[in-house]
Amino acid sequence: MNSQYSPLVVNTSPPIQKILMTNSLRGSFFFIAAFLFVPIALSADDARPNILFFFADDWGRYASVYSDPDIPSLNDVIKTPNIDRIANEGVRFQNAFVPVASCGPCRASLATGRHFWNCGSGAFLNGKASNWKGYENPFLTLPKFPDLLRENGYYTQRSQKTFSFRASKPTPAAHKIAQVPYQRYGLYVSEAEHGDAQKQRRVEVLAHPRTEMKRVLAGCPDGSPFFFVYGSINVHRPYSADSGKKLWNIDPDRLKGLIPKFLPDVDDVRRDFSDYLGEVQALDAMLGVMLEELEATGELDNTLIILSGDHGIPGVPRGKTNCYDLASRVPLMARWPYKIKAGRVVEDFVSIMDVGPTLLDVADVKIPNSMEGRSFRKQLVSQPNGWIDPNRNSVIIGRELHFHTARAGNLPYPMRAVRTPDYLYIRNFKPDRWPMGDPRGLLKGPAPSYESLHKQTATTMSDLDASLTKAWMVTHRFSSEEQPLFDLTLGLRPKEELYDLTSDPHQLKNLATHSDYQQTKIMLAAQLQQVLEQSQDPRLNDAFDHLPYVDPKKTASED
Repeated sequence: MNSQYSPLVVNTSPPIQKILMTNSLRGSFFFIAAFLFVPIALSADDARPNILFFFADDWGRYASVYSDPDIPSLNDVIKTPNIDRIANEGVRFQNAFVPVASCGPCRASLATGRHFWNCGSGAFLNGKASNWKGYENPFLTLPKFPDLLRENGYYTQRSQKTFSFRASKPTPAAHKIAQVPYQRYGLYVSEAEHGDAQKQRRVEVLAHPRTEMKRVLAGCPDGSPFFFVYGSINVHRPYSADSGKKLWNIDPDRLKGLIPKFLPDVDDVRRDFSDYLGEVQALDAMLGVMLEELEATGELDNTLIILSGDHGIPGVPRGKTNCYDLASRVPLMARWPYKIKAGRVVEDFVSIMDVGPTLLDVADVKIPNSMEGRSFRKQLVSQPNGWIDPNRNSVIIGRELHFHTARAGNLPYPMRAVRTPDYLYIRNFKPDRWPMGDPRGLLKGPAPSYESLHKQTATTMSDLDASLTKAWMVTHRFSSEEQPLFDLTLGLRPKEELYDLTSDPHQLKNLATHSDYQQTKIMLAAQLQQVLEQSQDPRLNDAFDHLPYVDPKKTASED
């Protein structure tokens, strides 16, 4: 397959073929024919690459390549050699963000290249089709970038949790390779009773990404490039408790002093992060076997490999579903030897909403006018490090509805934010609503148990996934040490938030009412408002609080 990428290919280009057919050169036929049978290298620079998009569920900005010797962090304690390889042999983006830290809306934005709020039913997690009966749902008709790749000659495939598009029909060659079941690493391997059984289960887990990659490589028609998105879900909760230590040797005690400052640095929280980081290392192992298959078939260097995630850590306050960095800042790196200089680091701000336009640009496919994202191909292939385009210095982030019954009336918690190198400005449209969901049982009535908070998301504050961290913070919310952190991360929020990231990288001190920052706040608020107005954000007229987005009169169980 993909013989066009081979370094030595006979090239009978159309201009030479036309020369052969002209009467004036018929007498020179044998000379030219002899010339044509000399192998001529087709420049890989001019070929359309295969594309492997490794897009992991709930993978925040964690990889050992993001470790900074000057700033201690959780990246110091994990080992991700395969992820690091992509960065070290390609380009690493320092400032990549999701448009919304919720999987469904982020993936809708990714597929369409639009702000999540302009994706119709895709604007919410599991947007309900029943609500849209009688309404025009733009998500159904918006062009999705993989469909455009398919229509322009790419063999498109996907595996596990990805996003909306119509994959190519698998070829007979792909069908000859039997599929294997997907297993979530920590949950599956932890069930083994002894070391040998664990090793066997590890092989079984890694068989899935290996086989899926083999199916794509075998099934791709000769002469066609492929687009393949692999969406691992093992980083998504639930985790097997203490699997980070048992399976990956990530001792929670090694995380002391590295936990984000807005969270309690206690054993249960460190255990939680240890398990999460273990699943990140499992991602790395999955990527590794896919790279092995690409290398074995000679397709590794013909493939643009791009890695990222749909948002940050789940089950942790200020993580998933928020606009703070723990939720919105994600890994992004790419390898493509024919175009990308190895070892580059780019500071330009990039949104995951920009990935679709970029891949279309790389594949020489016209970017549709419907896409609001911007191609960052220039940032991929430029030679320098640092800032490539100084004007690419901000991203817009937001959120609406995550867990449908988190609040009475199924109402969202609307946020919009602008992130720049120095500041994070957040607008909370409905400060009277609970950001993480109604505190059922916390203000009156029987309080939920530690076990239920650890295992059952719907117990209370349902926009925060069940976790050890949630269980600790809720059950210790009245202690003198934990109450300030509980109030900061899980309590009601003001209408506006402003954080000076140069002095407060953990976003602890809200400066929205500070006299010294009023001009900055006004400027950022105006920048955000301009984007919302230009994109006709439905939140400006509170459309997201009503049908077809939500039905305040229905509960999830009635649908």
